[in-house]
Amino acid sequence: MSLNIIRFEHGRRVGWGVIRGSAITPVPGEFATTGDFIAGTSLVELAALHSDTLDLSQVRLLSPVTRNQQFLCQGANYRQHMIESGMDPDAKKYNMIFTKARSCISPADTEVVKPREVRFLDYEIELGLVIGKPIRGAVQVTDDNLHEYVAGAVIVNDYSARDVQIPQTQFYKGKSFRTFGPIGPWLTLLDASSIAALKQLQLTLRVNGEVRQDDTTANLVYGPAETLTELSGVQDFEPGDLLATGTPAGCALSVPSPAKQKLAALLPEKKKWEIFFNVQAKRSQYLKPGDEVEARIRSVDGSVDLGVQRNRIVAEA
Repeated sequence: MSLNIIRFEHGRRVGWGVIRGSAITPVPGEFATTGDFIAGTSLVELAALHSDTLDLSQVRLLSPVTRNQQFLCQGANYRQHMIESGMDPDAKKYNMIFTKARSCISPADTEVVKPREVRFLDYEIELGLVIGKPIRGAVQVTDDNLHEYVAGAVIVNDYSARDVQIPQTQFYKGKSFRTFGPIGPWLTLLDASSIAALKQLQLTLRVNGEVRQDDTTANLVYGPAETLTELSGVQDFEPGDLLATGTPAGCALSVPSPAKQKLAALLPEKKKWEIFFNVQAKRSQYLKPGDEVEARIRSVDGSVDLGVQRNRIVAEA
């Protein structure tokens, strides 16, 4: 069983609700954070909830992951994306992990602000996992007990300023500008009978109607269970924390081949980055104000549907 949950504003109240079609059944109680909601409810009780409803048009959708939660990400975690990035997925020896600033978390259909100083704004559709219970020590997570640690899944778009990320050789700043982390539209709760769908989800991203990314989670290099097992030996998790699991091939970024990277390493820094910027400037795939980005994730049979997220790119005022 899976169930879609939204966080919304109606009047002056922020609430949570079960969404079925365009009808929202408000969930009784006050839950300030995603962690509070997960800890204070159960999927079975929520599924049985039927009362007066609101229409989707009456509310303003908020991110189903609140800004108090951790926002961790995996990098280069789809086979084809690694290949187009000049890496061999069969030779990869480590699980790349980084973080985004919590302040970049935004509602699903937010306008994404392109900062004035950013030239190369990129998109990255990703499956986000929402943690279901505290992890305070090393645990062994398997496909059989994954539902005990993962409450559900969301759509994440990991917007990235490549001209900040790549030359500075760090992920945090280039991926953390405000609005660079739209999440939702809803949180899809999963139980033991539906958690296996995480291995069969189709991710599709379009820009102005053109398909740019299209792949399935079957092509993840490091899956959810092994990643949580590894990270549990490093750090704590709380209910509601978010782990974005990497993006498929098809980003705007053009990565030089390994041979070209070796040659570039011999060049003076200024010359190396001058060449990099010149190559990227010829890529029409980078986002510009007015572009419309649509991200969709669902299982092939439609039984698990994380919804559709739409962003319009706007220039910084």
